[in-house]
Amino acid sequence: MVRRRDFHPYAQVKAACHAAAVLAMQRRTRVAAYYELKLALVGGKVIEWGNNRPPRTVLQGALHVAVAKARGYAIDTRRQLVGWNAGADQTEVLLDDTAWLAAGDSGLLAIRCDGSLWQRDASARDWTRVAGAVVQAWVGDGADYYIDADGGLFARGQAHRGQYGDGKLTQAPGWTRVASDAVAVVAHTGHALYLRRDGAVLGTGGNRFGPLGQHGYGDKADAWGIVFEGASMIATGSRHSLAIRPDGSLWIWGADEGLSPKPVLSQVLAVSGGENDTVALTADGKIWNWPLGQLPVPLVLPP
Repeated sequence: MVRRRDFHPYAQVKAACHAAAVLAMQRRTRVAAYYELKLALVGGKVIEWGNNRPPRTVLQGALHVAVAKARGYAIDTRRQLVGWNAGADQTEVLLDDTAWLAAGDSGLLAIRCDGSLWQRDASARDWTRVAGAVVQAWVGDGADYYIDADGGLFARGQAHRGQYGDGKLTQAPGWTRVASDAVAVVAHTGHALYLRRDGAVLGTGGNRFGPLGQHGYGDKADAWGIVFEGASMIATGSRHSLAIRPDGSLWIWGADEGLSPKPVLSQVLAVSGGENDTVALTADGKIWNWPLGQLPVPLVLPP
């Protein structure tokens, strides 16, 4: 069973980092999916699979994972952000003093130990400072997001599907504040969800397949609307969304699952959505990976 206390370096980092970075570390994730590539963190080992490749151990001694279409990332116990090409054995250090990482095809967003947010575009090697006192960030498919220490949610990038949730479909220059009282945000193909402080899950953007439930179903929602309540963690894939409640129950809705959220698994610690499937980690240390519309199946892990 994976428990936070197993990662002894976490306590050392927590004592040394800015308060915003500590909050960011509390929402580190142990599973990640983006289209076909999947990652899971079990007992400090990073497991990779997908693209018709069986699960394999990539590295040991990690605290957080993130993934793009053909590239995996992790934060190791020395606070280093490392990356590697899918299926490859060689890793490279991309940034130090990293508390949180989000990845996507457009690039990376990283929160450092001083609480500052840095971005690196997929076509670049250099990092650019975005903001200070950031507690979480997400790289979407066309639009990116971050949350500051006051709960302000900021967005940048495409707005044609209502990704800002401000009622407009016009892209704004730079970063724009789009919501308040946010504690977590996730995004995928043209849509986004954020978790409000009171446990409500709000969504905006494209909704042809139902990742926002009934909210704007069939086309798009251009304003934030409640799609679930009582959540403590959220995730979204290309066509579906997920939420974990404080009791560990996992709820799912969207393509092939129906527009009304339904429970699908219990004792869940972490979850991520891919293009057509879901990855979840349960309290017994099992990793589950299953296609939309089917029942959860445990993954056979490498020794």
